[in-house]
Amino acid sequence: LAGGIILGVALWLRHDSQTTNILYLQLGDKQAPNTFYVGIYILIAVGAVMMFVGFLGCYGAIQESQCLLGTFFTCLVILFACEVAAGIWGFVNKDQIAKDVKQFYDQALQQALMGDSDSNNAKAVVKTFHETLDCCGSDIVSATFTPVWRDDLCRKDTLKTFFENANCHKKIDELFSGKLYLIGIAAVVVAVIMIFEMILSMVLCCGIRNSSVY
Repeated sequence: LAGGIILGVALWLRHDSQTTNILYLQLGDKQAPNTFYVGIYILIAVGAVMMFVGFLGCYGAIQESQCLLGTFFTCLVILFACEVAAGIWGFVNKDQIAKDVKQFYDQALQQALMGDSDSNNAKAVVKTFHETLDCCGSDIVSATFTPVWRDDLCRKDTLKTFFENANCHKKIDELFSGKLYLIGIAAVVVAVIMIFEMILSMVLCCGIRNSSVY
């Protein structure tokens, strides 16, 4: 059940409309940075393997098989190590992910303002950011005031959005910090469940060994 929940959360994060709209964009020959998906794929793999390992542990307990329970324990140790590695990776890259996406947006915005959108679809990329995140402009002042008055890049109510400080850099930070927060919670929950299962499997193995002796 825990594996199924983790798998469901990971698939929901993977197919979230906001992240997919942004991370599938392409500016000329350059693809939007999709490092964010690395953590998602790790969660998907861990959730799927947890479901299989869970069935293995249940069957081993029913059959009172030390071999199956030992295999179950080994798989849990490996999964736990993967979770720790994923957690360390997420902590190290949590700021870099949003930074890369913001740099991609700034590049598209600059090219769109320079009128190069015919050759590399910069205008379409910028509009997708603005419509998906309900924002306009970046933290760069010189790049912010220009699109405020451009209906082809920002919506007609952009002036209100601008004064509400809803620039795209802020929205990008909010988007990925929220998603990474959910990934972190899922990883902690998985780690706690794995520790409990490892302890339980050791207790069962000891119980089976003692019962076989008597």
